[in-house]
Amino acid sequence: MITFRWFGPRDPIPLAHIRQIPAVRGIVGALFDIPVGEPWPLNRIAALREDVERHGMSLAVIESIPVHEDIKLGRSTRSRLVDNYCESVRNLGSAGVPVLCYNFMPVFDWTRTELARRLDDGSTALAYDDAALAKIDLSRGTADLPGWATAYSADELGKLLDAYRSVNEDKLWENLAYFLERVVPVAASSGVRLALHPDDPPWSIFGLPRIVTSGAALERVTSLVDDPANGITFCAGSLAADASNDLTAIVRRLGAKGRIHFAHCRNIKRTGARSFQETAHPSEFGDIDMRAVLGALHDTDFAGPIRSDHGRMIWGETGQPGYGLHDRALGAMYLHGLWEGITRG
Repeated sequence: MITFRWFGPRDPIPLAHIRQIPAVRGIVGALFDIPVGEPWPLNRIAALREDVERHGMSLAVIESIPVHEDIKLGRSTRSRLVDNYCESVRNLGSAGVPVLCYNFMPVFDWTRTELARRLDDGSTALAYDDAALAKIDLSRGTADLPGWATAYSADELGKLLDAYRSVNEDKLWENLAYFLERVVPVAASSGVRLALHPDDPPWSIFGLPRIVTSGAALERVTSLVDDPANGITFCAGSLAADASNDLTAIVRRLGAKGRIHFAHCRNIKRTGARSFQETAHPSEFGDIDMRAVLGALHDTDFAGPIRSDHGRMIWGETGQPGYGLHDRALGAMYLHGLWEGITRG
């Protein structure tokens, strides 16, 4: 199923417009006003589903219910917070939402250093450069971080970064295992498939540990709790930022085990060491052979949701960087055409 990210009533792109993209029949949504760590109410999830269904589509994925930092840090408060997370997962199941995409990145979610890099064709796109990241001053909190959605004051951010000084990669793996050991059984009994998203970019930033960075790491995630409900989001753009990641091999290994529950299929162009820019979706514009990626998904019987993920800003469109309508719609149709060509041979 080709899906489309929608940010709810605050999104300038209405569901009625998304419904007009011929290939799109699923929405990737979330609730954005629930404080991190609090359970998501069943009636709110059901209302979101009903809103989507009134527009002739299904609520295919929730992306995402954030994992509280105390869980990642392994603090004493994590037991209550994990219980709350389990309640949210049960409510997703009761509301008929089949997939939950989430991540385990410390402090910072997906990160870019430019929100509007001008490409040769005049469009603008998200971009990342490690050298530029090193110049960002965190002494003012997240004020100088391009596009960062969660606002941390200097004091709040400083305390978080200090707390992570005692959390190395091994400890973060332990804390992820603690989380999965408690959440996966609830997901399995609720009919919800968990889909952990890789770290984006797939390396340490600001000295923080990042552990979900490769095919081997993704396989380790699924082995922490060996249950079909414990799977991953295959994000081509995130993984491809590291040239050592063989995307089709990752798909084939995890897909053969039935552990890919969601696929983000966008393209990127590596522009240097730990430096890349996002591009149009077709293979010729970036470093990802999208035909090979979708072919591997098909060969491993993937039948889950796929979304075109980030897009450029084109045709004079303005809005949330990476999440305009036009280029993501083009990407959705490109992926649909590839999939049709592959499946119909």
